[in-house]
Amino acid sequence: MVFLIEPFVLALLVTAVFFTIVYLLAMHRNNNGIADLAWSPGFILLALWSFLAYSFATRLQVLATALVIVWGCRLYLHLFLRARGKPEDFRYAAWRKAWKRNFAIKSYVHIYLLQAVILTVIALPVLIINGNPVGGLGWSAVIGTLLWAVGFFWEAVADTQLARFKANPKNKGKILTTGVWGYTRHPNYFGEAVQWWGIGILALAIPGGWIGLISPILLTYLLLRVSGVPMLESKWRGHKEYQAYVKRTNAFFPGPKK
Repeated sequence: MVFLIEPFVLALLVTAVFFTIVYLLAMHRNNNGIADLAWSPGFILLALWSFLAYSFATRLQVLATALVIVWGCRLYLHLFLRARGKPEDFRYAAWRKAWKRNFAIKSYVHIYLLQAVILTVIALPVLIINGNPVGGLGWSAVIGTLLWAVGFFWEAVADTQLARFKANPKNKGKILTTGVWGYTRHPNYFGEAVQWWGIGILALAIPGGWIGLISPILLTYLLLRVSGVPMLESKWRGHKEYQAYVKRTNAFFPGPKK
């Protein structure tokens, strides 16, 4: 068996407890944007928990856990600096108005508990790797690590370029269309998906580890169809400059300008 049901259920419980604590903090601060800040630390928590509880400290387990920690720490720092001193994200503010009296319970179920389940499923590759003593640094480790590195580059560069662009008061209300943002409208989302495809491929070193590919498939679907590209682009609907940007630049996968 690739990964026993019991450890997966325990991982889900660990994540649910973590997000319940985050929920209580968010209610105290009246800001559900904290849920975004908890996303990458949740992965770090599961990676470290599964490594300490089940792993045999093989080279593959150390590699997979390290890649998740590096990805998670960089993303958390970026999101923390971006959100510092700013009001609640527009998505959560809209839900606050729509849910009204049921806001507290709907927030807990639709934001925090749902995120706990999704996070645990996406963390499958590292849970599978840390839960099995077999698997060496073969071809899957090489390909997976290279893919992760490419994704890390795209996401890190995209976030850095966007942060610098927004820091300039002259760019207020304008659209960043240069750098990696000239090849795709969402290079950060593309980079994040590629990183998890890399981690998913690492799990192929485990017999039956293909189950871990559920992780990047789900994440890519969410970014492309649910909470990533569609939700962010709805914010810019009707913006003339952005609509021109849409016509000449790919939404997700990098490519030349049209």
